[in-house]
Parts: sequence; structure tokens; C-alpha cells
Amino acid sequence: MRLRTVRPLVLVLALLLAGPAGAVPRRDTTQPYRSLDVLAEVLAYIQNAYVDETSERDLVHAAVEGMVQRLDPHSMLLRPDVYRAMRDETTGEFDGVGLEVSQGADGIVVVSPLADSPAERAGILAGDRIVAVDGTPTKEMPVGEATRRMKGAAGTQVVLGIERAGLREPRSFTLVRDHVRTTSVDWRLLDRGAGTVYVRIRSFQDRTDRELRQALDGARQEIGGPIRGLVIDLRNNPGGLLDQAVKVADRFLPRGVIVTTEARGKKPEVEEAHEKDTEPGYPVVLLVNRGSASASEIVAGALQDHGRAVVVGSQTFGKGSVQTIVELEDGSALKLTVARYFTPKHRSIQERGITPDVPVGAPATSPEAESVTGEPQTGRAAPPTRSDPQLDRAVDLLKGAKVFGGPAAGSP
Repeated sequence: MRLRTVRPLVLVLALLLAGPAGAVPRRDTTQPYRSLDVLAEVLAYIQNAYVDETSERDLVHAAVEGMVQRLDPHSMLLRPDVYRAMRDETTGEFDGVGLEVSQGADGIVVVSPLADSPAERAGILAGDRIVAVDGTPTKEMPVGEATRRMKGAAGTQVVLGIERAGLREPRSFTLVRDHVRTTSVDWRLLDRGAGTVYVRIRSFQDRTDRELRQALDGARQEIGGPIRGLVIDLRNNPGGLLDQAVKVADRFLPRGVIVTTEARGKKPEVEEAHEKDTEPGYPVVLLVNRGSASASEIVAGALQDHGRAVVVGSQTFGKGSVQTIVELEDGSALKLTVARYFTPKHRSIQERGITPDVPVGAPATSPEAESVTGEPQTGRAAPPTRSDPQLDRAVDLLKGAKVFGGPAAGSP
């Protein structure tokens, strides 16, 4: 996701709101965007004749929401309060329930609960479908509106109706909104003597690459020597900032393409790795699952295509599109899909995801659930609290990982 603060001339609002408040706008076929006259007519009729008084601003927002909802699951209007909350989330501090959601074919789908959030503590899982928010069905609700309803002040409650594979009927989850403060990266030693390290990247925030560097340096200091094997856990990482995903992949690749973004009518943009500050060629295993999306898939796809890492786990979410954020004049913002990204071997991730090199099912006690409970205040990950076959398989691979060490010769 790319964040931009652009204040364009909002033609739509100007056209909708032009003319006397009590008059029905007349069509002027000599003007561009004349098809928007229909919207202006409807707005005027509603304001003058609807049985209840209406808010002009709410009507305009609703019209824009309906328009962008027809584009793709990831384009949406972010109303001012939702936009403010989203900006807070990229810094790692916000009030809410801690859910990354998307508009799927079956409705609003949970991409991933954020670690140590009210949603995670309540037991909501990647792949769950949100069918109601505080009793209001979400079947016809834009994802932006659902997000807005789930936001709120810390200490307040919201009730989510959840459908899940294996449940006969929807289940209600009562969540208490909280101030969520997370670090982006947790780490711990797997085996001091073997020099193996576990690093978990929760999401790609504006300080992720810096925290990753600090984690690796801290691990080397605690080992008292070089790292000889690394597990990077991207499970239930919903993504985040594109530039941070590129920097993380660059840390493990000395050269070659990381990701290519292709937009309509523009020359493809190619992000390449640089030799500066590249980690040594020790073996790397990546853990992924259904909750790994967007920026997580960029990293997994890049390291997989270059032969720099073995990907272990289950199929990822499949969000291969790039959104830009355009800040509008009333404090709201348009989140618009402007490009799709491709792995170094030009594989599309959109609606496909990344297929693991070594498929391993999720822990049986909680399908697609997280395996490690983090301690975000310290950046140190706690030991696993239950059986984790995916992590166990990653450790086994590191034990015999000579064939996996270092990037493949040349670029794909």
C-alpha cells in the first residue's frame, strides 16, 4: 500500500453540490461529466422530498462508497474517522479491534487479526466471514462502512457475527475495543549453540526494516557469533507498507528484482535489491499461511523466486494489488487500486497467493492460528505455547539446510 496526501480538485463533489439548495439541477450537455447530473438530481430530490432530514455529506459519501465498491475488493472510501485510524495503524498505535478485512465473494472476510489485539484474544481467525456488526447485517454493507463501525474508542464494545467453516451457524463475538500498541518484529533464539534464530514480522509498518535489523543484531550479540539459520514467521501478517516489504526482501538479496508493479498506461516499476547491508547467505525458512497477505506475499515471492528461502506452511491469501491513498478535502480519503504487483519471475499473486515449497498444515488445536504469543513491549517473542508442526518443520529444514543456503546464481 502506498500512502500519498494529495488534495485534488474534487469534481464529483463540486458537481453534486452545485446550484441552489432548493432547486433541481438542470442538465447541461455542453459540460463534461454530464452523466453526473443524475447524481445531482437524486441528491436534490432526497434533500427536498425524503421523509426524514438527511445529511448532504453522508449522502455524498454513500454515493462514492457505492461507486468504488463496484471496482474491486480493495478500493474504498475511507471516511475521516476511518482514515485517521488507518494512519495510526501504520505507526503501530491505534484504537479498535485489530482486524484486517477485505471484501470477498462471500462478503467481508478477515484477512488476519493483528497480534495481541482484541480480535486475536477473542479467537477470531483468518478466513472468518463477518456477517454482522452490532446486529446490522453486512451482506450489502461496503467494507469501508463495516470498518468504520468496528472502529471506536478504547473500552467500548462491538459485537461481531462470525461465520466459520466447521460451524453450523454464525457465532457472536463480543470485543472490547482497546488501544493497540505493537512492535512490528519479535525474535528469540531457537538454538544458541546451533546459531539459529526465530523472527516474527507482525505487519509492515514504517519502522519494520529498522526493527528487523535490530533483531538480527541482537540475536548475533546473544549468540556471540554469526547467525547460522533463520526462520522468518509471516503467518497472519496482513501486509502494510510496500516500501518496507521491499526493504526487508532487500536485506536478504544482494541483487536482482524484488517486485514489479504494473499500472494502466504506465511503464512497469521495478524494485531491485542492492548489495549494501545484505545479510550473509545463511539458510532462511519462511512461514506463511492463509493470513499472510499483500506485503507478506511480496517478501515470500521474492525470496522464493530467488531461491533465497524455503517457504513452509499453507497457501497465502492472494492480495496482489497496490493501493494508493488520496486524501480528499473533507478529511476523508480514497483508497484506490492503481496497479498489480508481480514476483521476480512475473508470477501474479492476485487471487492466487504464494504456494509453499513445503506444505504443512496449521496447528491442529487452532486452524491457521498463530503459533507464538509475542511480547510487543520488548520485541522478544515468547516460547511457543502449543504444538506447531509448521515451525517444527522449519527447524528440521534448518538442521539439514546446506542445500538452501544463499541466493541462487543469477536473477530469475
